[in-house]
Amino acid sequence: MLQYRHMQDKKAKRVVHLITKGSPYGGAQNYVFTLATNLPKAEFESIVLMGGDGELKERLEASGIWTETIPYLGRDINPVSEIRAFFALIKKLKKLKPDVLHTNSSKAGLLGALAGRIARVPRIIFTGHAWASNEDRPWIIRKFFLLLHWKTILLSDRTICVSKKTKNDMAGLSLVGDKTCVIYNGISPFELYTKEDARTKIRSTIGLHEDPGTHWIGTISELHTNKGLDLAIHALSHIATPFIFLIIGGGEKKLELESLIRTLNLETKIYLLGNIPDAKKYLKAFDIFTLTSRTEALPYTLLEAGLSELPVLATRVGGISEIIDNGVNGVLVRPRSDSMQQGLEHLLSQQQKRTEYGLKLKQKIEKNFSLQQQIAQTIHVYNGDF
Repeated sequence: MLQYRHMQDKKAKRVVHLITKGSPYGGAQNYVFTLATNLPKAEFESIVLMGGDGELKERLEASGIWTETIPYLGRDINPVSEIRAFFALIKKLKKLKPDVLHTNSSKAGLLGALAGRIARVPRIIFTGHAWASNEDRPWIIRKFFLLLHWKTILLSDRTICVSKKTKNDMAGLSLVGDKTCVIYNGISPFELYTKEDARTKIRSTIGLHEDPGTHWIGTISELHTNKGLDLAIHALSHIATPFIFLIIGGGEKKLELESLIRTLNLETKIYLLGNIPDAKKYLKAFDIFTLTSRTEALPYTLLEAGLSELPVLATRVGGISEIIDNGVNGVLVRPRSDSMQQGLEHLLSQQQKRTEYGLKLKQKIEKNFSLQQQIAQTIHVYNGDF
């Protein structure tokens, strides 16, 4: 286990990042890893608290960031566990004495803000990655989650929203307007396999022997209802142009998606590749990248695909339209299979447009979604200047 710095450099602020779960490794986990490993070490000392172990913990410790597990903190709702996690968190915060507590995800946000107030943490920041109140749930459950979001924002000194849409979703709540700000997720250049190298590695993994001229369509996505992969599969079942669709990622809907693929007789066209380490390195393998979510905030995978200069088809939900300008640097569609089918057929038939979309999307991401901008703006929030 890594050890604390000896009483911490007094010139450096101690930032404790709190997140509900360290796995699966999704957008919120990527966000925490990005901040913890990129804050200037002369100014900030990062410590990450989380429920359970997983890929985030492994990555952080490999990067020299100290992590700790909060007992009983998990995604599932259990009143006894929540109380135990709450008191464990208070104890931990009193020991660590952070200058800043930065919470992530709905449960960690509320528990962390309450615990932080009791532990007298000087500054509490919450990042709203996505709102549970926007998910497809019974209206009474959505109202309950909205109430919890409101309380979390009130208890925090500042709430970072990762998109304008995320901020606007809370705009109607009383007393929260001046407590929220927008800081886009940022990204920096990363290693990419060449198209041929990426395809060779994938072919060897799944024993693929596609026909010449086959279009490679792909995505990196958790296998979750919110990601709309079932909609994408239905859309692809009506497309005549030769293609294969590769889905990188794991999740709870794996068996259902496998069953759907078999039902539609798409076993030789659609492949679930599971989790692949450093999946973004393989992006050049794709001719088209898709993000077919039912709900989103500001997805890292879309930024990664754009920085890889890929043409993108995505749904017009959440903050996606703040990245993709329809018909300019990509294609936006409704979260419906018929709309996805039309958008994919357009991209498949327009090679020149695909090239143009990919280039323009890369240019926009380099200009508006840089890691340097995200880190600088977040530091302003930590210092109370934003």
